[in-house]
Amino acid sequence: MTRISLLERLKELQQMPRYQGRDITTISAVLSNQALAKHIEVCEQGAGLAPRPEGKAA
Repeated sequence: MTRISLLERLKELQQMPRYQGRDITTISAVLSNQALAKHIEVCEQGAGLAPRPEGKAA
């Protein structure tokens, strides 16, 4: 998955009620694509969503 796609997913998660008022996106500036995919997976689990398999970076 491309970095742009990962960042778009992270922005979607930022809008969820669980993360409103919290910044889960700034950390993305220092994460590798693989680490960013893991961050998104953890955030999805925290929001009660099933992680999407395409979130795994190669």
